[in-house]
This record gives sequence, structure tokens and C-alpha cells, in this order.
Amino acid sequence: MTEGFKITWLDSGLEPRCAPNPNYPNGIDVDVSDGALKTCRVELPYPAKRIGRYRVECEKCGIKAECTTAGRPDDPTSITIGCYTQKLFPGVTRITIGPSPVKEKKP
Repeated sequence: MTEGFKITWLDSGLEPRCAPNPNYPNGIDVDVSDGALKTCRVELPYPAKRIGRYRVECEKCGIKAECTTAGRPDDPTSITIGCYTQKLFPGVTRITIGPSPVKEKKP
């Protein structure tokens, strides 16, 4: 799923110098959700061009995450991020923004 997300490639211009991890010949799924109840999994362009990083930004809640790449087979294929509202208010599934229900006293 990449709809609703802005993916930006930040190129370091460097080429990899060491061999890829043989345990991940088809890439890895990166999870930076930190146990959030509401998450999104974003597919990343794979493989990456070379050493750099992907910045992923949710167009709905605004949360941003980054993951590094090396231009090798063990690069990330996806990233799972937690919804920003879940980070602020764990367990809350709906947030309403509006006037305070408490009446202010006038001087």
C-alpha cells in the first residue's frame, strides 16, 4: 500500500562496499510502529539505487519515518509505521477536535 503516502528517496551518492546479508536475499520488511494499535504498511521501491534512505510521510496524519538502504538485495521492501494519533493517544480510536466543554468564567 503506497496510496496516501509520500515516499522520498534521499540519495547519498555512495555505492555499497560490503556484501549483503545472505539471510535476506529478497529484502526485509521494516517495522517502526513500536507496537501501535493502528499501523500502515508501505511498499518501498525495491531494490534501492544505492546507499541512501527512504523518507515516508503519511498524507493523513503527518507522521514521518525513514529507513536506510544500501542498494543490495537485503534492502527494505516495505516499512510499517504507527498512526500518529495512536502515538499521542494509545488505545483511542477516535479523536474529536472542537471547543472545550468546560465553560470559562468571565471576570
